[in-house]
Amino acid sequence: MEYTEKITWDGRSLVLKRAVKPTDVLSAQSGEVRIEKLDVHDPSVRPTNQDAPEGTPLPVYQADGVRVDVSKRYKAPMSFWHRNMEYDELIFCHKGGMIWETELGTITLKTGEMILIPQGVAHRAVPPEGGGENILIEVKIAPPTRKVFPDGAGGGTA
Repeated sequence: MEYTEKITWDGRSLVLKRAVKPTDVLSAQSGEVRIEKLDVHDPSVRPTNQDAPEGTPLPVYQADGVRVDVSKRYKAPMSFWHRNMEYDELIFCHKGGMIWETELGTITLKTGEMILIPQGVAHRAVPPEGGGENILIEVKIAPPTRKVFPDGAGGGTA
């Protein structure tokens, strides 16, 4: 059997054909490199915004120009308006829903949907009426963030 591996970087790509899977290795050893896994349903993943109106999401990963937070605002709307002057905010609703009031309009986000709030736009999160569990993944990205699908070529580089 033949295995295909696609390698992409800086808009370039390389396709390798292999006789064995890239995962067929004798060993992989490192104190620094590993696959990371996080269960956002774990009760220990508890941002301060879960119960407190003034609370904030929980940062879980960070690199130059990007940060990933988990938000679980269940009960109360944000008690303040936020204007992120450093990042665009890509917000993915993993479970539940959230109403986002922004100075550009109000958007209701449901499970499986995402929105992009541009850098500098004032916004606040309001849980839907009736409450319930909400889990959102917030990705803070150094601007400008541009949409590539469906308006772009689509399909990505993978």
